[in-house]
Amino acid sequence: MKVERLAIPEVVLITPPKFGDARGFFSETYNYPRLKEEAGIDLAFVQDNHSFSRQRGVVRGLHCQLDPHAQGKLLRCSKGAIYDVAVDARTGSPTYGKWVGAELTGDNWAQLWIPPGFLHGFCTLTDDVEVLYKCTDVWNKASERAVIWNCPEIGIDWPIKPEEAILSEKDAAAPHFSEATGWFQY
Repeated sequence: MKVERLAIPEVVLITPPKFGDARGFFSETYNYPRLKEEAGIDLAFVQDNHSFSRQRGVVRGLHCQLDPHAQGKLLRCSKGAIYDVAVDARTGSPTYGKWVGAELTGDNWAQLWIPPGFLHGFCTLTDDVEVLYKCTDVWNKASERAVIWNCPEIGIDWPIKPEEAILSEKDAAAPHFSEATGWFQY
């Protein structure tokens, strides 16, 4: 497995090996002992999610859940392509308010680890996109929070224009990052 720490070192890009032949391929996409040893991820996953987006430009995020249901997420794109983003929302962190992003595709087979205390979002770069992700806690409506995807306080360099973004009503009405102060502590 290839492990690459991004500019925010707690966010990790992981590419598991993929073995193919004329029949197709095989890949071990999750192995707890290897993730712990090679990437330093020592959390149990308790929920798997699968999302499908019909067209390019769908934006999901920026989302998180507060304690006691804060979630770490291990994401991969099995079909199509996304630009996946993590924003450090931990008050007191040296990278507070900073973001990192990575392209995840069905071809590059990369996965992104986003630890608890981070906002998460992605936009689809192709039509017919499927994203699978493991979470370290279950979804809890009372704990969920969001920040507007194109918040100027964060300045994410999204690979789509604002007028191309396809958002849910809830995501379109999300507050700015300044309202997230105190959600997490470093």
